[in-house]
Amino acid sequence: MSNLQRPRIGIIGTGAIGGFYGVMLARAGFDVHFLLRSEFAAVSTQGLQVNSAVFGELRLQPAQAYQAAADMPPCDWLLIGAKTTSNVALAPLISQAAAPGAKVLLLQNGLAVEEGLRPLLPDSLHLLGGLCFICAHRSAPGVVEHQSLGAVNLGYHSGPAPDQAARLAIVEEGVGLFRTAGLDSTAMPNLEVARWQKLVWNVPYNGLSVLLNASTSALMANADSRALIQSIMQEVLQGAAACGHELPPGYADKLLAATERMPDYWPSMYHDAQMRRPLELAAIYAAPLAAAALAGCELPRIEALHQALAFIDSRNQQLGAYE
Repeated sequence: MSNLQRPRIGIIGTGAIGGFYGVMLARAGFDVHFLLRSEFAAVSTQGLQVNSAVFGELRLQPAQAYQAAADMPPCDWLLIGAKTTSNVALAPLISQAAAPGAKVLLLQNGLAVEEGLRPLLPDSLHLLGGLCFICAHRSAPGVVEHQSLGAVNLGYHSGPAPDQAARLAIVEEGVGLFRTAGLDSTAMPNLEVARWQKLVWNVPYNGLSVLLNASTSALMANADSRALIQSIMQEVLQGAAACGHELPPGYADKLLAATERMPDYWPSMYHDAQMRRPLELAAIYAAPLAAAALAGCELPRIEALHQALAFIDSRNQQLGAYE
């Protein structure tokens, strides 16, 4: 991809995900612009830093940082790294920062996240989903700790692309961005299947890390928690199958083996719970439960996990309101 062909990229939500991928893309020579809220002062003066166990210490100084989307130049690609809980508020910012015909890529977990955002965006924008397989967290304002992985699977959701060939070409363009940055990336012909695949990991590990106050290594080392993870994974597979999405044979076992090889990791929902931030329950739990129920499939373990997390989320929000 030559410099003449390289699009302008905007990052909306410069946390661990947006910060990591934004720095990697900027390091590869792309023109990257970052929208920030609370961390604007730190990033505008100190830049962005990624401490990566894979790529070493990466610093982007200066970073092209903005407090208002209206101040950003029109971006050809907009990568949304914020949590799904803020999508409604982000919609007008996306519209402000988008160049005509821009591609909006949601780097978010869960199911049906595009469906919630699509009606709030101009019809002229392409909407894609990106599933990030990465261990990363933010350790300080503008500082990201990257422990392992980093691949992104992309799929087209909706927009003005006239046919399947045009949609695939846009997805392949997005894949090319990440590959140019030295990251694995795969075009997914079916975004819904890709989202169910990611849920096989996210549903058990995110929720159980909160409920059991345990990281991935601890969850995998205990026979009871490991068995619970496996049973929850099987329910996700059942839900996907009920919705018409048969996932690859042995997929759950593959994820278990990959988790055993990972460095010890605290999933993002654990950090959100500790900071009393809203949990992504609608996208990761309620949406797949609703989709499975509509197909006549009950998922009792996931339902119980969702109810317990909803209690914690509600209590956290109440406690936060009192402070």
